[in-house]
Amino acid sequence: MRRISNVLIPAFACAVFMTAALLAQNPGGSPEGKKMKNPVASNAESIKAGQAAFQKNCRFCHGADAKGNGPMAPEGTHPSNLTDDQWDRGSTDGEIFLVIRDGAGPKFDMKGYKSKMLETDIWNVVNYLRSVQAK
Repeated sequence: MRRISNVLIPAFACAVFMTAALLAQNPGGSPEGKKMKNPVASNAESIKAGQAAFQKNCRFCHGADAKGNGPMAPEGTHPSNLTDDQWDRGSTDGEIFLVIRDGAGPKFDMKGYKSKMLETDIWNVVNYLRSVQAK
């Protein structure tokens, strides 16, 4: 019985890691994200809620001004400037939502917030980012 668990546990851990790696969004965007529609109207209330969620969860790496200059970004990483007009991992609301929810790969420099934020909160952050993005 011990031999089986010595094989199954590492195999399961490997399968979980591989699944997570596939979910992390790489440069170029995501077909799934392109199909998603933002269910939260972009209005003053949503943008304010998104700003609060961003300040609570994202400013440490992306900076309080969302320009990628946060004080706690992991060494050797370069968090995205979320105010510019270039979105390397997709530019639709759905693609941005997936990056926040699932993280960004391939090295998981950005962890996903699926377990830390409600979906509505993530959509609010998307609306906030749209409000500070260069036109």
